[in-house]
Amino acid sequence: MGIKMKKQTFQVQNIKCGGCANTLMTKLNDAFGTIEVNLEVMPREITLKIADEEVPALREALKSLGYPMADEMLGFVENKTAQAKSFVSCAVGKFEVAKEKI
Repeated sequence: MGIKMKKQTFQVQNIKCGGCANTLMTKLNDAFGTIEVNLEVMPREITLKIADEEVPALREALKSLGYPMADEMLGFVENKTAQAKSFVSCAVGKFEVAKEKI
């Protein structure tokens, strides 16, 4: 029996805008496929087709970009580091969107 992919939604911290969403959609696409980002709810949510076995890898990938899942219990330093990473990721995402419009 193969890996069972199912549509799942996860709450994610530090997503502020379309730049953040663009970063997540582009940086995670190769490993996880199409990701939808809901900017209408707090905390923000991402939805994708993923197997349960791949969720730990998604969790780490999100954290490495500065967007930990909402259920992560981060210490003060780890939380500040994630916020700083998300700020940079957001700026990169905004730059990529602007570059596409040129």
